[in-house]
Amino acid sequence: MSITKILTSLDNLEKLHRSLLRIAYDKTAVIKNGDMEGLDQLLKDEQSHLAAIIQTDGLRQRDVATYLADQGRSVPQAPTVTDLLEAVSEADKKSLEEARDRLLHAIHDLKWQNDLNQKLTYQSLQFVNLSLDMVRPRPESTNYSKTEISGQKVSKEQVSFDSQA
Repeated sequence: MSITKILTSLDNLEKLHRSLLRIAYDKTAVIKNGDMEGLDQLLKDEQSHLAAIIQTDGLRQRDVATYLADQGRSVPQAPTVTDLLEAVSEADKKSLEEARDRLLHAIHDLKWQNDLNQKLTYQSLQFVNLSLDMVRPRPESTNYSKTEISGQKVSKEQVSFDSQA
C-alpha cells in the first residue's frame, strides 16, 4: 500500500478544517451583529463539518493502521502521522510532513478564531447581564438598621402555617 490514500485523507482533513475556519470567520461577523438566527444556522453547518472531520479522520487512522501492518510494524490503538513517519521512506516522509504541517496550521488558525469567538460571546453575555441588572429592581438593602442592632426588631412577617388545620 502506498501513502497516497493517507495523503488524500490529510488533504481532505485540511480542506474541511479550512471550511470550518470560514464558518468561524462568519460566526465572528454574526456575533458582532447579534444575529441569533444566523448564528444558529452556522452552528448547524459547523456540526455537519465536525461529523465529516470525524469520519475522515477515522478513514485516515484506518489507512495508517493498514500501512503500518503491511510494513510489519506494530499498530497503536489510535495510529498517528508521527507513527507513520517512522515507517516511510525519505521521499514519502517529506510529503507527509508537508501535509501534516498544512493541517496543523489550519487547526491552529481555527483554534485562534474560535478563541476570539468565545471571547466575543462572553463579552456579549456580560453586556446582556449588565443591561438586565440596570432594568431589574434592586432588592432592599441588606444592612442592619438601628432597631435590628439593639434587638428591638418588629417582625412584619406573617406565618403561613395554620396549626388549627
